[in-house]
Amino acid sequence: MKKFNIFAISALVAVLIAGLASCSETSDDVEEFADWQNVNASYFDKTYAEAKKKADAGDASCKVLRAYNIEENVATHSYDHIVVNVLNAGTGSGCPLYTDSVKVHYSGRLLPSASYPNGKVFDQSWTGDYDLTTMMPVKFAVKGVVTGFGTALQYMHIGDRWQVIIPQQLAYGSSTTPGAAYSTLVFDVTLVAYYRANDVPLSISRVADAQSAESTGRWIYE
Repeated sequence: MKKFNIFAISALVAVLIAGLASCSETSDDVEEFADWQNVNASYFDKTYAEAKKKADAGDASCKVLRAYNIEENVATHSYDHIVVNVLNAGTGSGCPLYTDSVKVHYSGRLLPSASYPNGKVFDQSWTGDYDLTTMMPVKFAVKGVVTGFGTALQYMHIGDRWQVIIPQQLAYGSSTTPGAAYSTLVFDVTLVAYYRANDVPLSISRVADAQSAESTGRWIYE
């Protein structure tokens, strides 16, 4: 099982360098990430506009969610939000908090490029086909992931499976790594459970946060 690493840019860098090599060459001399920043920005703006129109019309399968760290009374842009396509609606009654830990299944892709017409998979928690009967979820702290991913988690219920589209401003920004810089990220995320500590602050960091809370709270699966 692949170790979860969405909260570590260094791990994303390693995966992308190994899988994508150069941003300017392919075997056919086609630029891998041609005009990448503008392509990603245009894609997200279009996706945001379409999703907002559907959500405003009452389509429950589409959501536009403001980043959790932006106050409600502050003017926002499209890139201050994430877009969600609901693939399966769960039945859980509550949602994870910023200080909680979670168990999830996830897969992360970049937008399509010259060599990857479906988008390069840069990280994934399962191997083979998506199958809830065989997959093992990974565990991490909500506050340990990029802002867009953390925003999605705080709105999800147990059993939700979402496609989450995150603009680069809420992901890895202008990282200089080919494929990571200015990249819109597309995640397939299923929330299995979340851990609610008994008012004990999670102050260590990342995965350690998830481990430190386990003696003082409980996992919630419904």
